[in-house]
Amino acid sequence: MSRAMWGLIAGMALGFAGYFGGFEAFLLVLGLGAATLVIGRLLEGDLEPGDFVRRRDSGQRIRDDQRRARRDWRR
Repeated sequence: MSRAMWGLIAGMALGFAGYFGGFEAFLLVLGLGAATLVIGRLLEGDLEPGDFVRRRDSGQRIRDDQRRARRDWRR
């Protein structure tokens, strides 16, 4: 199923929750949807837990796959 179809389904679920359950149900469905989106992205490997944490140094964070592409990778 395409991402547009999943977006349509999510939007319809939010609409039904808002119409039948009120604003609290809308917020609950929205929060659970966002949480499961993040968990799914983490499991697929699109996100890393370090993406949510800011580093203290001012250097730009380079992901491991980018280091491999630049050949800076040392192990």
